[in-house]
Amino acid sequence: QVHMVESGGGSVQAGGSMRLSCVVSGDIQYRNCMGWVRQPPGRQREGVATIERDDNTNYADSVKGRFTISRDNVKNTLYLEMSALKPEDTAMYHCATMPGRAPCDSVHLASQLDDWGQGTQVTVSS
Repeated sequence: QVHMVESGGGSVQAGGSMRLSCVVSGDIQYRNCMGWVRQPPGRQREGVATIERDDNTNYADSVKGRFTISRDNVKNTLYLEMSALKPEDTAMYHCATMPGRAPCDSVHLASQLDDWGQGTQVTVSS
C-alpha cells in the first residue's frame, strides 16, 4: 500500500504557471513508472506525464512543451511544473503509479494505473 498526497493546485489566469507536488509514503526511487493524470470537469481521466526510474519522460501531446515532470528521490516527491496554462487545463490532477508490465507513457498510465492520490484542483480562467 502506498499513500500519495498532492498539493500546489489552485486558481490561476490563463498564461500563468503552477507547480504541483506529490509526496509519496514509500521510496519512489525503486518505482519504474510514476506520473500524473487529470480529470477535467465532465470528462474522462486522461494521462498527462510519466517519468521512469532512469528519468526518461513522456508527455501527452496537449501538454508537450508546457509541462515538466520531475522526481526527487530523497524527498520521495513527484513534481509537475506547468506553464502557459490554458482554460482546457482545468482539472483535478492526481499523481499515480502503474505496474511495470506496460510501456511507461501517459496513455498507459491513464488506463492501467494501480494507485493514485486524492488529487489537487487546478482551475485556469481566461
